Amino acid sequence: MVEFEACYTCRHRRIQCDRSGIPCMKCEKGGFECHQKRPIRWVKGVAIRGKMQGVSYSRLNIPAGDGQGLIKLRREGQRDLPAGLGDISMSSLDRVSKYYLDYYNDRICKLFIVYDSNQNPFRSLVSLAVKDPLLLSAVLALAARHRANEGRTFNGTEAPIPWMDNAQQDALVFKHQAIRALSQIVGDPESCRTDSTIASIFLLIFLDLVESGNDRWNAHLEGAKTLLALNKSLSQVNDPGRTVQEIRSFITKQIYLIETLGGTFVRPNLLSQFPAADEVELGPDTVEQSFLGCPEQLLNAVQFFSLQRDLASAGQGSDASIRNISFMMESVRSFDTHSWAANLPRSTRHATHNIATLAECYKLGALIYGQRVLDMLIDEDTSQEEVVQNLFATIEALKEDATLFKCILWPIFVAGLECRSSIEREFVTRSLERFWTVTLCLNTVNAGKILQSYWQTQNCTGNRPSNWVLDIGQLGEDWLLI
Repeated sequence: MVEFEACYTCRHRRIQCDRSGIPCMKCEKGGFECHQKRPIRWVKGVAIRGKMQGVSYSRLNIPAGDGQGLIKLRREGQRDLPAGLGDISMSSLDRVSKYYLDYYNDRICKLFIVYDSNQNPFRSLVSLAVKDPLLLSAVLALAARHRANEGRTFNGTEAPIPWMDNAQQDALVFKHQAIRALSQIVGDPESCRTDSTIASIFLLIFLDLVESGNDRWNAHLEGAKTLLALNKSLSQVNDPGRTVQEIRSFITKQIYLIETLGGTFVRPNLLSQFPAADEVELGPDTVEQSFLGCPEQLLNAVQFFSLQRDLASAGQGSDASIRNISFMMESVRSFDTHSWAANLPRSTRHATHNIATLAECYKLGALIYGQRVLDMLIDEDTSQEEVVQNLFATIEALKEDATLFKCILWPIFVAGLECRSSIEREFVTRSLERFWTVTLCLNTVNAGKILQSYWQTQNCTGNRPSNWVLDIGQLGEDWLLI
């Protein structure tokens, strides 16, 4: 049996590492990132020590995105940017871009994947980004916006962090560059269908999650789907470490996931229908290649429920629809999350029980959503107290596992819509605050505001809640709450 060296994270925490693998079980259970060596560390000031310690970019009056200013700053502080991107050539990039590219590599790549690994598809995009201005701008905008969010709180206040204004301005500049470049490319039939263009649009969807959750995500989603459908044989681009086809397959699968879960809380028929699951080459479930880790079978069920909701809202419900929804509900109930987790192909060792708990969150959320769609058709208000309580317990079970907890905003929001008491609402609010702490995505803050408004409306009526499965999509904005 191979014995691994004690990891740096455990040594730094001054606890005994179990040396069980990479990551070790103690880091995995505690939600810590398991480093084998001392990681690169960014500080809030310009330098760790010396006369520049604690001095920020803002105090030096360096304009955001000013590469020459940062070069001057580097000379004064005698601090090189870390070589966190391995062999990728960045010689042509200014220092602001290098900083955010490294931030993306270190922070963003692991945020939008269940388990980070050396096969992380988000990290594979870096080699394309340094060669493509549009993709680079999208990457930098995403990193800068997330960095700026570190100065905010779940309750909406902003901490007086000196560099926050710089990061906010950088995020706006990079986003403007990305949108401008994209608008120029979309008119070119060849350029707009490259892998880099599709990847850029894909990242702009995640930028909306970080910014608000209700900006242009649906437009970007439709654009990505159109390009994927128009040309399945995109131009070949050399991509060291991962084939272009693998990146395309990953993006296709995540687009399907985003559309499926994102479509549940928007206006009926807002999104065009993605090809049926059996027409899309999604490949096997794997936690190293998934944004949220929701099992494909459950995604297919949620997509079916959402489609039935749209049909019912247009007056096209029928007895056959009721039977089909009931059949799908039984299929979801019989889904064995533990068996699914135990049979996942995994290149690294993960706790099967925790992954099964993640899948259970989506199973219970799907059951609740499906029942409310069925209630639309049969004009009833079925009690789901037992399922909701099970979902609360499952969410609670994942709270200490930050790696998996960052994947369950959709089930948390579904649970919030079913809250009947102040205790339940307080639990959901705390869960959202925990989710914000882990992800720093502003769609989480807006999810809390939506629920507070919805709860207030229910308090005013004094009756049991109306069927939220339609109400939540008629708030005037289309929210991406995943």
